[in-house]
Amino acid sequence: MTAPAQPVLVCVAWPYANGPRHIGHVAGFGVPSDVFARYQRMRGADVLMVSGTDEHGTPLLVQADKEGVSVKEMADRYNRQIVEDLAGLGLSYDLFTRTTTRNHYAVVQELFKGLYENGYMIKETTLGAISPSTGRTLPDRYIEGTCPICGATDARGDQCDSCGNQLDPADLIDPRSKINGETPKFIETEHFLLDLASLAGMLGDWLKTRTDWRPNVLKFSLNLLEDLRPRAMTRDIDWGIPIPVEGWQDNGAKKLYVWFDAVVGYLSASIEWAHRIGDDDAWKAWWQNPDAPGYYFMGKDNITFHSQIWPAELLGYSAGESERTYGTLNLPTEVVSSEFLTMSGSKFSSSKGVVIYVKDFLKEFGADALRYFIAVAGPETTDTDFTWDEFVRRINNELANGWGNLVNRTVSMAYKNFGEVPTPGELTEADNAILDLASRTMDEVGENLAKAKFKNGISAAMHVVGEANAYIAEMEPWKLAKDESQRERLATVLWTALQVVSDCNVMLTPYLPKTAQAVHETLGREGVWAAMPEVREVKDDSPIDPIGVGLPDPDQTYPIITGDYTQQQARWERISVEPGTALSKPKPLVAKLDPELGQTGPEWAPVNS
Repeated sequence: MTAPAQPVLVCVAWPYANGPRHIGHVAGFGVPSDVFARYQRMRGADVLMVSGTDEHGTPLLVQADKEGVSVKEMADRYNRQIVEDLAGLGLSYDLFTRTTTRNHYAVVQELFKGLYENGYMIKETTLGAISPSTGRTLPDRYIEGTCPICGATDARGDQCDSCGNQLDPADLIDPRSKINGETPKFIETEHFLLDLASLAGMLGDWLKTRTDWRPNVLKFSLNLLEDLRPRAMTRDIDWGIPIPVEGWQDNGAKKLYVWFDAVVGYLSASIEWAHRIGDDDAWKAWWQNPDAPGYYFMGKDNITFHSQIWPAELLGYSAGESERTYGTLNLPTEVVSSEFLTMSGSKFSSSKGVVIYVKDFLKEFGADALRYFIAVAGPETTDTDFTWDEFVRRINNELANGWGNLVNRTVSMAYKNFGEVPTPGELTEADNAILDLASRTMDEVGENLAKAKFKNGISAAMHVVGEANAYIAEMEPWKLAKDESQRERLATVLWTALQVVSDCNVMLTPYLPKTAQAVHETLGREGVWAAMPEVREVKDDSPIDPIGVGLPDPDQTYPIITGDYTQQQARWERISVEPGTALSKPKPLVAKLDPELGQTGPEWAPVNS
């Protein structure tokens, strides 16, 4: 009997539905998570990859005001745009949903009730920041000022990125609103706070076991332990999830903090996925099985919520004496955080006009060009500047002249001379050397992907591409083709090259799934090699009910990203090229870009001279 596949949970940061996503966003949460998930599926793991649009909090209210529409209308529009963009990028979600579902409301409320009943939600009168001009609550992250600890002038109301300390907005020196620059007014208000100080021991014990995290993530997370204080998990706001406590649940002016509910989305999305496949308990294999690892992907500005707030919520929820609805839930195995992708040294920002939208990029260049650039030159461990010049250079020199050229020239020569995969003769030392390199490198790339070292992985794979092109140049099959006495040697060289092409395609599949499908077909193979996601319209029909005022409409419909990835042929091993397999004349695999693009940029994102 075959052992069941290992469950692997892939949790992907939830993008705000307050505008279309730009390439800086998907460089942090999108492409890295999908490369990882696709590799895990290829090696035989049972992957559950979940996320959705984050649709609560002040950022959406601010943007809706700017657009002169209701926040729900705006969230619906951007949710659909983001779904289309991420599906177009080939991100293989099992479920990409949204936070404005009745299921999400109910799951979030259950987590809050568990923490409250276990004594980790404490009620206090605190100082809340209000915009004097609008009367609306200013969330911590919308307030900037000078850090009272280290003196950095760009500290946020929730933490200082320079020294890593947790802050309260009232602590800041010369606080100002990021929305309009005005000085916030601080008023007394009653809220529920997550008692992080009481959870510090459990949180620290867990964090100290996370020895294999990226060093920047682990260091930052451990530094947070030094100053853990209770943190407000409710807000004075009329848009969000009701607080499930008697006397609070029908208060339309107080809601749960957006970051409390957003991280619970990983669990709620898993529960919704289980409902949609017709097995309401299916989510438990990823959340209640201690041997099921969970990996969380995001940009570095979200580390604190995934290495501190979310683990604290999970620990506090499961720590009571009474059994909770969702039982004991797994803590993150790894928090995989990327740095920032910048543009001309500035962080991508829609509000500042420093932006390249995913939609525009996909329309002109396709998904795999962006996926390749992010993988090979993205902000995996350091901030990285995007330039059109570097993008053109990478695509033309590496993807087109390297990988595209290798596939095209190899298949073209085999098709022209044999019309099929030829039968090889005896292999020479040179043939075995390139085949051995490809085999060893497949192991190396797999080891790097398992550790979320995506740049190392694709660099190793592209090294084999370069060596395979050098092998062909040295063997000179075009000369062999002119000598009938060398026909067996020609067949051997081309078979060897085709096998290396097949091996490289395996290694590049997680990075370039659409291109990998094309190579699969170019090699004369049929069927789905790398499955792609699909967009599906669904109804909000989950059987669990939330409580309070302002709940989502049970009859709403919305788009999700999902897909059947179980039937794809892609697997992480050498796939033998079979002699006699019919070949066709290949089509160009990668379109070269006009070198001038590197100097000018496209019309929709020109280079500023």
